[in-house]
Amino acid sequence: MNYFEFRTKLFNVACFNIDQVYAWQPGFDRNNLSRWANTGRLIRLRQGYFTFPEYKGMPDYALFFGNRIYRPSYISLHTALSFYGMIPESVVDITSVTTLKTRAFTNSIGEYAYRSVKSDLMFGYVLKPLSGGMALQLASPEKALLDLLYLFPEYKSDRDMADLRLDEDFLMNDLNKELLHEYNLRFKSKALDHRVNLLLKTYEI
Repeated sequence: MNYFEFRTKLFNVACFNIDQVYAWQPGFDRNNLSRWANTGRLIRLRQGYFTFPEYKGMPDYALFFGNRIYRPSYISLHTALSFYGMIPESVVDITSVTTLKTRAFTNSIGEYAYRSVKSDLMFGYVLKPLSGGMALQLASPEKALLDLLYLFPEYKSDRDMADLRLDEDFLMNDLNKELLHEYNLRFKSKALDHRVNLLLKTYEI
């Protein structure tokens, strides 16, 4: 098999792993993947996971890869807050929540960080359609904010909340307060209750 046959078959998958390749071609020589990655025809996302270089500059595909290379997971925390314009900074790491162990991966697309939660906290994300028929699993603004306050207990004072520099227009006009409280109840965490109340007080919402 040559590279162009391989590319024609798998390009529209966007992100694939070695098991998918073997399911299509059981006798495939996996050394081809290393060779094509070394010559720039593929991008290695993590051990056994690849994409094509054309996807590197496509909008939101860097986030989509975060969903695919460590599953189950969804984009949340600082990355999701930045996506919605809730925090002013651009975010270096692509941050996700998962039921698997806390992990991190680095590749030529970006730096991927995963924080672990219990399986009953894997909720509150939406499917955002991407070009090419793919969909990105992305925390809602309310869930991204709760995930942040739950997983980063260092946000514990008025000053800490203010230092988040959350967009006050978004909080007042776009944040679904009822959904925020509904999701908060599902965490069953008194510490999180306290942080949420502190945040609401700090931003007067």
